[in-house]
Amino acid sequence: MKRIGIISDTHGTFDEPLKAFLAEVDEIWCAGDVGSQHVIDQVAAMGKPLYAVYGNIDDYTMRAQLPEWQSFEREGVKVLITHIGMRGGRYMPSVAQKIATLRPDIFICGHSHILRVYYDKRLGILNINPGAAGAYGFHSVRTAIRLTLANGKPTDLEVWERQR
Repeated sequence: MKRIGIISDTHGTFDEPLKAFLAEVDEIWCAGDVGSQHVIDQVAAMGKPLYAVYGNIDDYTMRAQLPEWQSFEREGVKVLITHIGMRGGRYMPSVAQKIATLRPDIFICGHSHILRVYYDKRLGILNINPGAAGAYGFHSVRTAIRLTLANGKPTDLEVWERQR
């Protein structure tokens, strides 16, 4: 069993309220727009493994250390993460191709700054966009997600919300 924290669009913000929400997780997954080395250093200081991808605002230093895609398995659950995954309610062509090839159980993306979690019955995958955990952008509410992975399934999904 693993507790997972899922964030995106931190845009360089990793403050005490967000740290408190993520304090009890085993791993942190970030769907891009990390924004600064400070975020990576703060997660490392918490002693949590970080599985992150770069986003469209991340500069060359972030892109040099973070991949465009993360694909791995935890507790019998296959995971695929990228930053920009959807446009107009449809998977981006590169995402659709990765999903068809890798067949993940969970697909995670960010970019929209809009929290959205739903099950795609057609493809049999749980889609998660954790919204924006950072203090910068057009969103008015900061969001993040926590969940548990056990016995090949995600359970106990929780949403963190905080006014900017």
